[in-house]
Parts: sequence; C-alpha cells; structure tokens
Amino acid sequence: MEGRDSQAIAELARLQRSAGATYIDVNAGMFFDDEAEILAWLVRTVQGAVDAPVAIDSPNPAAIKAALEAVESGKPTGTPAGTPTGTPTGTPAKKPIINSITDEKKRFDAVLPLVLEHGAGVVALCMDDAGMPETVADRVAIADRLFAKLTGEGVSPGDIYFDPMVRPVGTGSHYGVVAIETIREVKRRHPDAHIMCGLSNISFGIPARKLMNQAFLVAAMAAGMDGAILDPLDKKLMAILYAAEALLGIDDFCMGYISKFREGALDA
Repeated sequence: MEGRDSQAIAELARLQRSAGATYIDVNAGMFFDDEAEILAWLVRTVQGAVDAPVAIDSPNPAAIKAALEAVESGKPTGTPAGTPTGTPTGTPAKKPIINSITDEKKRFDAVLPLVLEHGAGVVALCMDDAGMPETVADRVAIADRLFAKLTGEGVSPGDIYFDPMVRPVGTGSHYGVVAIETIREVKRRHPDAHIMCGLSNISFGIPARKLMNQAFLVAAMAAGMDGAILDPLDKKLMAILYAAEALLGIDDFCMGYISKFREGALDA
C-alpha cells in the first residue's frame, strides 16, 4: 500500500475472491495521515480486479466517505448503486458494507449519514460511550438500541451486521462464552439482521491461533453468526466453514459442500 503496488493488491484480491471471499475487506488504518487517499485507492484497485463488493474498514468517517465515493466513481455508467466494477450484466448488485458504526453518539452521528446517502450495509459494533461492555446483557442492550435507531432512520434489517465485539480468550476465559451467547441472543431478537465478527480476535496472544479460530468459527456459526472477517486463503478454515454450513442446514442437500469437494477445496 505504501508503494501503491496495484498489481500486488489486485492479485491478493483475486486470490481471496477465488478462494471464496464474498466481500473484499479494505483497511488502510496504519496510514493515519493518508488514510482517506489510500483507502480510496484500495477500493479502485480491488474493484478493477474482482467482481466482489468491498467492506470498507475504518473508524474514520472522512476515510469512509472517500472510499464510498471511489466505489461509486468506479462503477460503469448507468449501473445501479452498489454494483461493483467488473460485475457482469445480469449479476445481482451487491452494496458495499461500512465497518463500522457504534452507539457512541459522535461516531453514530458521523457515520449514519454516509450509510443513508450511499445505501450501504453497516457493521454495528456492540459498543457505546461507556466503552466495550463486559456482559452479554449489556452487549444485547446496545444491539437493541442500534437496531431501533438504524431501522428508525430507514436502514433495512438485512443491511445491519451486528458485531458482538469478540475479545481474546487468552485475556479472559469467559470471553468466548460471552461472544457466543451474545451472538445467540442478538440473532434471536433480530433474526433478519446479520451477525459478523473479526474471527481472529478470539485467538490474539495465544499459540496455535489457526486452531482456535477454526473452533470458534464453528461455535459462532452454530449460535447464529453468518459472516466473518477471515483469511479465505486458509484452506482448512474454509473447508471447516463449508462443512459447518452443511451441518447447520445452510447448505441444501450438501450441494455446496459436494461442489467444493469436486473443486478440490476440501483437500485441506
């Protein structure tokens, strides 16, 4: 990113897309002074390389705005809002996702207009002005407030992606249970919304992180999670994901699982 190596970024996006990524997550947060410009460049580069929409990952409203404008300027003339560059004619449009909004007043007020103006999906973190809550009950209460506020402004439930705020299990043995039970209760209360998380947050600071990520993925999916920021180039993780979809009744007659087997995607 620092060297603006478009070829390297495009190739990584193509690898992630071909490995099963539904969205390509773009994040330039390490470039504090140039984040907006680099994030917009990332969006243009990814849109030129793959037919997947982007998830714009930033706490900075100015950077999110620049990235959203890059999404729209990169679409062919006449295509519906949310259609990524390179999407073949007839392919259903997919809108970008903004990651993220919280129930912190300043952040909510800054990000909501971007969600509404651009018709984007939005990740809603279970966090407010008091910080990151410790209990399931507090996280669910924040999710309830965010759901009411977002839908009250016209955001569709299906465009909301609740993030339970996964904390490293190595820093508290209860954090895995807190995340899983938050997912379960938020999904029960808001079945038309999505649940997602940064998968590897659970394993930060402990050995054999991939193993912990794999185990957490299955447990979280069983509780109702239907999205995750993860590494699609981890073949074993993706194979476990496809198997979990079949076991949880998400994959009708295991056709997706069988298809991936025939493609060699389960040879992890």
